[in-house]
Amino acid sequence: MNADSNYSELEELSRRGRWLVLSTVAGSGAGHVGGPMSAMDLLISLFFRGMDIKPEEPGWPDRDRFILSKGHAAIGLYTVMALRGFFPVEELKTFDKGNSRLQGHPDVTKLPGLETSTGSLGMGLSVGLGFALGAQRKQQRFHTFVMVGDGELQEGMVWEALHVAPRYQLGNLTAILDWNGLQQFGWLKHQDGDGRGDRRDPWNNVDLATIFANLGWRVVLIDGHRFDEILPAIQESKAQPPVGRPTMILARTLKGKGLSFTEGKFEWHSKVANATELDLARRELQIVEAVK
Repeated sequence: MNADSNYSELEELSRRGRWLVLSTVAGSGAGHVGGPMSAMDLLISLFFRGMDIKPEEPGWPDRDRFILSKGHAAIGLYTVMALRGFFPVEELKTFDKGNSRLQGHPDVTKLPGLETSTGSLGMGLSVGLGFALGAQRKQQRFHTFVMVGDGELQEGMVWEALHVAPRYQLGNLTAILDWNGLQQFGWLKHQDGDGRGDRRDPWNNVDLATIFANLGWRVVLIDGHRFDEILPAIQESKAQPPVGRPTMILARTLKGKGLSFTEGKFEWHSKVANATELDLARRELQIVEAVK
């Protein structure tokens, strides 16, 4: 792993990644924007400096594993994989189209480099737990990372995995919570005029760090948009003994991060940008050569 503290390359990649997310969804006419953009800096950190991977050999046995449990943010993952060289950036234009390898949710049967299919929320951490347990039993040295959404914590299966992983002493497992604090729908309140409820994630007043620590996790709190916090957290998690406490990285993020008109806006959970918004995004993200 590269320990270089100059993050200008990663910052440029994140800007490019956010542009590709927005423009690709606009081109396909459907997709998610807010979640992929909140996760972008985390994904760039993992795929460019954090994980041991070989894009030219996606099935390399010793590769680190990554699971995007919040599968609706697939375009964020595809964008970063394309930038990293798993497939041509040009292929992003096929996103969510018939027979494309880049479906609206990750499909492991279509795209090399994916570890499992996700989309039905709540399953990813349990799958990652299985990968980590299998690696221990086979004495393999790879590390497994799972990205979970904060709204996804409403799924009971996540809590089963949170409870079980420390019991198996899966020090080779790291969960990353994309804690952007905003979901598309929420708990209904009678005073809400639109009937869609409080869109803050239901854990906004909960001490998740203490809960996870009491379950047996090694907990690290970071700003999920600062590379000088993200990369050390990833590197320290990989440096843990493979048999020991699993790591939970609580990454505080901002939904729709990177653009003035998407940040903190629930509408951009899944919205298609128009021509005016795309032009504004080009300027704000400093995109010189825009993908048509």
